[in-house]
Amino acid sequence: MRTEIMGVGFDDLTLDEAAKRAAGMIEEGGFHYVVTPNPELVDRARREEPFRQALNGADLVLPDGIGVVYAAKILGRPLKGRCPGIDFAGKLMEHMARSGLRLYLLGAKPGVAETAAARLEAGYPGLTICGTHDGYFQEDEAVVEDIRAAGADVVFVCLGAPKQEYWMVKNGPATGARLMAGLGGSLDVFAGVVERAPEGWQKLGLEWLYRLIREPSRIGRMARLPLFLVSAFGARGKGEKGT
Repeated sequence: MRTEIMGVGFDDLTLDEAAKRAAGMIEEGGFHYVVTPNPELVDRARREEPFRQALNGADLVLPDGIGVVYAAKILGRPLKGRCPGIDFAGKLMEHMARSGLRLYLLGAKPGVAETAAARLEAGYPGLTICGTHDGYFQEDEAVVEDIRAAGADVVFVCLGAPKQEYWMVKNGPATGARLMAGLGGSLDVFAGVVERAPEGWQKLGLEWLYRLIREPSRIGRMARLPLFLVSAFGARGKGEKGT
């Protein structure tokens, strides 16, 4: 049973529970995909039905942003907490390193995925990264075939939203992978190209503020967070289910 927040149904799980659920999907076989919407993406899904369907059609929907957690409280349907995509990926890679599963990295600028691969294999002893591809491609077929040929069990799809969600829905089953996760700009962080907020800021749910201080040009995007919460108050006042 999912918790509906502004039209998107979230799985109410802790980070450890989410990773365990994903590991079970891999073991189960077949194709599964994971999405990690933040308030900006939930707001977009409210306006774009195909994108909302892509999010709600995922096998695992995790609340990436603290704004989603706040909105859940406002609507009277509190979640256990944030499950940032990058932290989910870390937990999943711990499991993969122990289990001998194969990971493929897709996205970012040329060279970034390769750098991320080297750093991740060093950081997660036993992790096998079987292939990489940048996000600057025009045709899907060659990428699909490369993933299939690599024998990937899991693919981190870092193409940015909504491209990554649509890509997983359209191409995931053909790759032969058992699990895909849409992780936005995570490869830049894994590669050391982008610095993540210090742990103290993360625990306080203030990564968004840290990034805004470091990148003032993001002010337009960040301004959507309070508007998103205002919408949540409005939905509560009308007695709606967040749709």
